Amino acid sequence: MRMHNRDLKNLQKIATDMNSMEKITMMLPVIKKMPIIDISELLSRVANDDLVLVFNEFTIAEQGEIFAEFPLVKQLGFFQRVSKKLFARIFEEMPSDARADLFQLMTQQEQVDLLPYLTKNIRENVLALSSYPANTAGGIMITDFATVSKDMTCFEAIQQVRKDSPSKKTIYYVYVVNEDKTLVGFITLKDLIIAEPDVLVKDELHTEFVFGFLSDSSESVAKKIDKYQLVALPILNDKKQLVGIVTHDEALDVIQAEHTEDMERFMGIIGTNEESDYNQTSIFNHFKKRVFWLVTLAVIGIGAGMIIYSYEATLMQLMILALYMPMIASTGGNAGSQSATVVIRSLALGQITVKSWLKVLWKELRIALMLSSFLGLVAFGIVVFLNWGTEIPTGYTLASIGGVIALALSLQVITSTIIGALLPMLVRRFNGDPAVAASPAITTIVDISGLLIYFSIAAHFFNLK
Repeated sequence: MRMHNRDLKNLQKIATDMNSMEKITMMLPVIKKMPIIDISELLSRVANDDLVLVFNEFTIAEQGEIFAEFPLVKQLGFFQRVSKKLFARIFEEMPSDARADLFQLMTQQEQVDLLPYLTKNIRENVLALSSYPANTAGGIMITDFATVSKDMTCFEAIQQVRKDSPSKKTIYYVYVVNEDKTLVGFITLKDLIIAEPDVLVKDELHTEFVFGFLSDSSESVAKKIDKYQLVALPILNDKKQLVGIVTHDEALDVIQAEHTEDMERFMGIIGTNEESDYNQTSIFNHFKKRVFWLVTLAVIGIGAGMIIYSYEATLMQLMILALYMPMIASTGGNAGSQSATVVIRSLALGQITVKSWLKVLWKELRIALMLSSFLGLVAFGIVVFLNWGTEIPTGYTLASIGGVIALALSLQVITSTIIGALLPMLVRRFNGDPAVAASPAITTIVDISGLLIYFSIAAHFFNLK
């Protein structure tokens, strides 16, 4: 079990205290009983020089597990401060995918400096995994898995699994390959244990299986694991030979990263594919990620001001209209953002495609009509309630003003919902990321359209200039 949050925070506070090395040493018996993820979270706050001393209290295998859970920035900083010979021992105990991620982050000179200290097998493994792009199945796979032959007995297969020594989180599936390493199926560890020792593996073999290729995107592989509820997904080369697996843990990381990226883009934040931490990202980098959309939308927003300026005479004749401009704008922005969020999520999950845009449009139109009818009545009620007893300019009635505002709001909801639904699909149609149809962009667009609708209707019904 994980430690109580309060206890963990107390230890973290000690770890960030520059004079706490003695305290950490005293608390090592407690720390060593913690789960690896909690130890890593705690020690990631310790200065690199002190971390070398703390690591001496753990076995080399534990050091590799703990270090693998550190943020990449922390890993790289530690690597740059310690001797390459010392680091190589920790590096070799890391999971293969974590090793490859860190190796790719190093400069070419740093890679050259580290490679001579690695064993031949580890060196070849790191170089092979690092050659694949980070956003592909090859870039996130690991080589920590067990293979057996279909002609083995279950007893022999268990002996082979012991020899391969896969980690606890990848041992559930045992992959069955032929002489040239082509994947022919899999058998679960449970199958091997329950079966009689002399039963052949091929008699227990599962020949129907889901797999991915090296060049598949990491997101598509993660979706397969999520869809079929797999512990791991085998990754094949173009000859259908087994070269690695992607675990459920890695799939969760990919999905989380994609969701974070989509959320940032939807909110108008230009992100990167690099792993980042809020506290470790500089103020200037935060500035760079946010400034583009804000400047762009600020310029576009001038259009709203120009519309208001062009209808200045209308506002002067009926100032009550100005009171409800924010309501029209915000309601339209919210309706558009809601529609866009639903469509973007559905596109991401594969529930809809660009080809079904007409079906989506028809559904969103019906939803918009229901929303606009209800919100129109609410708007009419608000206008009447807030302005009851207010002096109305000659030639106008409170009911007519309320009706015009309600009609404008209703039309604004309809147009905003349609814009919010179609804009992400239009972006996808041109092979873009639907999430770039950011919430601030939609809000700005519907603000402009809403003001046009609002003043046009008011000018038409009240014969205003």
